[in-house]
Amino acid sequence: MTLPPTNGHSVRVTSVTKTFGSGDAKTVALKGADFETREGELHLVVGPSGCGKTTLLSVVAGTLDWDSGQVEVLGERLHEMSRSSVTRFRGRHIGFIFQQFNLIPTLNCVENVSVPLLLNGHSRREAEARAREMLKRVGLGEKLRAHPTGLSGGQQQRVAIARALVHEPRLIICDEPTSALDSVTGHQIMELLAGAARAPGRCVIIVTHDPRTYAFADRITEMEDGRVRNTISGEAIQSFLTTHR
Repeated sequence: MTLPPTNGHSVRVTSVTKTFGSGDAKTVALKGADFETREGELHLVVGPSGCGKTTLLSVVAGTLDWDSGQVEVLGERLHEMSRSSVTRFRGRHIGFIFQQFNLIPTLNCVENVSVPLLLNGHSRREAEARAREMLKRVGLGEKLRAHPTGLSGGQQQRVAIARALVHEPRLIICDEPTSALDSVTGHQIMELLAGAARAPGRCVIIVTHDPRTYAFADRITEMEDGRVRNTISGEAIQSFLTTHR
C-alpha cells in the first residue's frame, strides 16, 4: 500500500465521540475529541484514569470503532475504509508496545520479533534475519534464542520494542511502556523510543501516567473527561515537568 502525502501530520482526529453500553450502563468515553500528531515527534498523552486516553489511541490504531467524527492516520481516512482494509493497514503501518509486553512464551526472541513480518507475508528466513538484526540494535544480540521467561522486565520490553519496529511502521503506539520498569531501565526504554521517533516519516505516541517520561516528549497532550484539554510543547513542557514531579 502506497500511502498518500501527510503534509507533516501522522494523525488527525476531529470531533470523535465514543460511547460504551446503553441505558444506566452508558459511558461516554470520548466527547468530541480533537487530536493531532506530527511526523518526527514523540507525543505523550496524559491524564487521570478513565479520561479516555486508551480509548482515543484505540480509535487511532483502528482497533476500536467510534460513533462519530473523522480519523486520519498517515494520510488515510480510516472513517472511509472497510474493517478489512483497516486491519491490513494496521498490520503494515502501525507498531504496538504494551505495558505487559504480550510476548509469546513458547517462542524465543527471534521468533517473537519475526511475527509481524510473517503476518505481512515475508518468508521465515527473511523474517528471522531481520528480527536478529533488530534485536541487536536494541542491545539483545546475546539473547536471540532466549525465551521471555528467561529475560528481565527491561529485556522483555526491548524484545517488544524490536517486534514493534521490525516491519518499519510509520506510527508506533505505546500503552504505559515504562510503568512496570525501574528508573534506569525505563530511561533506557525511553531513549530507544525517542530515537525511533526521529526516523524519517515516523511518529511515536505514548499513553502514560509515568512522570519520568515527560522529559523525552516533543509535545504532551492532556486529556480530561473524554476531551483533549490542552497540548503543550517547547518551554511549556519544562513548566509541566516542574508541576508534575
